[in-house]
Amino acid sequence: MSDEISITRQNIPTQKPTQPTFPTEIIDLPSRGYFYPSTSKLSSGHIEVKLMTAREEDILSSPNLLKKGLAIEKLLESLVVDKEINLDELLIGDKNALIYSVRRLAYGDSYGPLEITCPKCTNTTKQNIDLSEIKYKDVEFDKLPRGVNEFEYVLPTSKITIRFRLLTAGDEKQIERDIEGLAKIKKDSSSEITTRLKYMILSVNGETDKAKVKSFIDNQLLARDSSAFRQYAKSFSPDVDSRFEFNCPECSNQERVAVPMTVSFFWPNA
Repeated sequence: MSDEISITRQNIPTQKPTQPTFPTEIIDLPSRGYFYPSTSKLSSGHIEVKLMTAREEDILSSPNLLKKGLAIEKLLESLVVDKEINLDELLIGDKNALIYSVRRLAYGDSYGPLEITCPKCTNTTKQNIDLSEIKYKDVEFDKLPRGVNEFEYVLPTSKITIRFRLLTAGDEKQIERDIEGLAKIKKDSSSEITTRLKYMILSVNGETDKAKVKSFIDNQLLARDSSAFRQYAKSFSPDVDSRFEFNCPECSNQERVAVPMTVSFFWPNA
């Protein structure tokens, strides 16, 4: 069964009589802390956050942070109670869960109304989404190594063995910068897939030299193997299953579709 996003409320103890207590929540991570080393605070499988205040709303409305795309990043940094936690070390799926949970705590579970386009008939309708129904992906943790973010996979067509890791929030930021830089050089092509693979794949048939690994990805990795590998890695990457049940009033189509991330997600009054 999918894990529901679990939240437990508590108060941070007052250190000094003059310091006010403030309510906090314990956010359970979809990874359960499983792939972090035991020395990491993230290995506990949860993060404590305080409830959003007017100060955090200032962060969300800062023109400078919005222009630089840093508003959400600074918001999370402000809300996480333990300042020793490096958010760049979060697996991408864990960061996604943190973002969804913080939004729910700040503005409630109702998101919308949103314009949803039916995947079957392309009819557009408005619908509210209940974020409390968002679940975590199913992951068979007992079949995977604990405390290690490193895995092995044999490419199905070439039979080459690779070792790889799941990407972190810090990786994601660097990948975006790399893609933007390459786009300025190669304006007629996208480098997103190969760039991500270069951050994920650690070795090829035991070869760990970064230059050789990059050369393999650019020149020898078959498209069929690339696709199979990405599907395999995705199958056990802890994350939020951000789909919801959509019922089209026009053609009666029923299916799960991804929650659209519009400006109203964190700015409901925009």
